[in-house]
Amino acid sequence: MIHSSPPPGRRSQQGASLLEVLIAVLIMAIGLLGIAALQAVTLKNTSSSAERTQAIMQTYTIFDAMRTNRDTARSGGYNRAWSCEAPVAGDDDDARAIGEIGAWITQLQANMGDTACGRIQCGTQSCTVGVRWDDNRGTGAKAGEPVKVEIQTTSRL
Repeated sequence: MIHSSPPPGRRSQQGASLLEVLIAVLIMAIGLLGIAALQAVTLKNTSSSAERTQAIMQTYTIFDAMRTNRDTARSGGYNRAWSCEAPVAGDDDDARAIGEIGAWITQLQANMGDTACGRIQCGTQSCTVGVRWDDNRGTGAKAGEPVKVEIQTTSRL
């Protein structure tokens, strides 16, 4: 019986070795983990961006309310220090302004979480509205470590 063998210096491959398959699986696993990490960072940043957008939209909401009640806004009827709770009307307060501020703070917290607070400071020509909230999800801070983010917008009435 004569056995034929390949010519010297030339071998035919019979299939992939186990080592080659394991290396290919390892490379693919590392790539998939990288894609998953990228997706997690993207979701975190999207959440933070959405909250910033909501903060800006809410400042314009209270500006629009103040423009419809311009005299009260210019006389200081909307002025409030940092507050996370809807105000309660006193005897000398403008009930409309208090109601609008209360609705605004309630809407802030509904859109941005319970940590959202607002501030309004008006002069004779312009007002500054501030929104502050905890953005520890967007900054990657450790759980339990609040990261206060503040946005202030100034506009003429």
